[in-house]
Amino acid sequence: MAAEQIKKHPTLPEVKEELKKIIDRGFPILAMGLATYLKNMILVVCMGRLGSLELAGGALAIGFTNITGYSVLSGLALGMEPLSSQAFGSRNLTLVSLALQRTIFMLLTASIPIAFLWFNFESLMLKLHQDSQIIHVASVFCRFAVPDLIANSFLHPLRIYLRCKGTTWPLLWCTSLATMLHFPITVYLTFTLSLGIQGIAISTFVSNFVTLFFLLGYIFFTYDQNGSPSKPLAENVKLLPSISVGEQWIMLLQLAIPSCLAVCLEWWWYEFMTVLAGYLDRPEVPLAASAIVIQTTSLMYTLPSALSASVSSRVGNELGAGRPAKARLATGIAIGLAFLTSTFGFILTTLGREAWGRVFTKDREVLELTATVLPIIGLCELANCPQTTCCGVLRGSARPGVGAGINFYSFYLMGTPVAITLAFVWKLGFLGLCYGLLAAQVACVISMLIVTYSTDWEGASLKAKELVGRSNELPYEDQLVKFEEGNGFLKRFSF
Repeated sequence: MAAEQIKKHPTLPEVKEELKKIIDRGFPILAMGLATYLKNMILVVCMGRLGSLELAGGALAIGFTNITGYSVLSGLALGMEPLSSQAFGSRNLTLVSLALQRTIFMLLTASIPIAFLWFNFESLMLKLHQDSQIIHVASVFCRFAVPDLIANSFLHPLRIYLRCKGTTWPLLWCTSLATMLHFPITVYLTFTLSLGIQGIAISTFVSNFVTLFFLLGYIFFTYDQNGSPSKPLAENVKLLPSISVGEQWIMLLQLAIPSCLAVCLEWWWYEFMTVLAGYLDRPEVPLAASAIVIQTTSLMYTLPSALSASVSSRVGNELGAGRPAKARLATGIAIGLAFLTSTFGFILTTLGREAWGRVFTKDREVLELTATVLPIIGLCELANCPQTTCCGVLRGSARPGVGAGINFYSFYLMGTPVAITLAFVWKLGFLGLCYGLLAAQVACVISMLIVTYSTDWEGASLKAKELVGRSNELPYEDQLVKFEEGNGFLKRFSF
């Protein structure tokens, strides 16, 4: 530790080595995000082929399920990321196993009220005096999408487990195989069997269960290939003996709930912007432009989310291994990459704003509005990519609550008043809403960078030691030791 504290400036070979590790982890995650985006595009295209009613109802259902279900499960699952990444760094495999099992159990439990809400979607929305035909189509989608909650309750923790372990390429292959099967499955169920919107919903959870099947197959296959008994806990790992099972659950929830809030607060704001667009003059134009903007930001978000996930696991691994200087180096390189890639995103949205709009519509008014706001969205990306990367640093150092707090005041105390004032008081319309998003992103990135820059890395390493224990064995190597998967942890369920 003393050597870590004395050494302030990394050498060029160390920078190159860390850059290689971040890219090696981040590239498969980026490709996975693009595959997921492609799956969503397939769903929208198939809905459009069914008709305008199915497209409207399906779009409403996708928005509702994202807000009430998928964002919640995704956010809760991130609570295990600091525990798992730091535990892998300290070689505390028992804690990794328990974090995985308990997160799956937590997500399955959270799925119960979400499923109840999805089943009662129609009666709920009818009380709000929404269009009955659109609501009926959306409710059918929601009911048939309920099994997807079970698939995601397993998929999210397994992905985080493999990501924290540094095994991201198998994630890419499993997701890619499932994505290739997704299109024929969707077409067969929707059009060949004439299931319509039901077929689209069923194809979604079938595709995710196929991904889950491939992942579990990989885990068990690698276990059988190695054939040696897994070592549940390094003998020299020191844990706090006073921590009870209840306190361990509290520790997981204290990380999971802020992580969920950090994800949902930003995710929900985009849906909030769509709702506000519906109150503008001639709402069909800003609503159409809003749909294009959300598709654009979803595509562009794949890169910062990959960087965020990569740096989160790297920071957690190094803090758990007691190497704060390495964690600081990973943070600096990831943020540098974030600024570089966000600049590229800004150039693309500015120069390609007219061509990109024509991918979605031929309406002249919508195209003009989209071409006007896309450069602003590009400016948002200049801030979004670094702030999302910093969120990953906060997760890896077990500080998700800080990210949740920053997201709340940036988007709801800064972005919302600016958006409402510019759009409705100053009559800037949808342009004002986009400026509100820009204000939120700027406030967010400034706060995130300040917090990240002022991080006490030595203190964070000591906190990691308290959180997951510290091994006195050989130091954690940059290329993680290939620990046993499969039966080794699946058989030791201890909630």
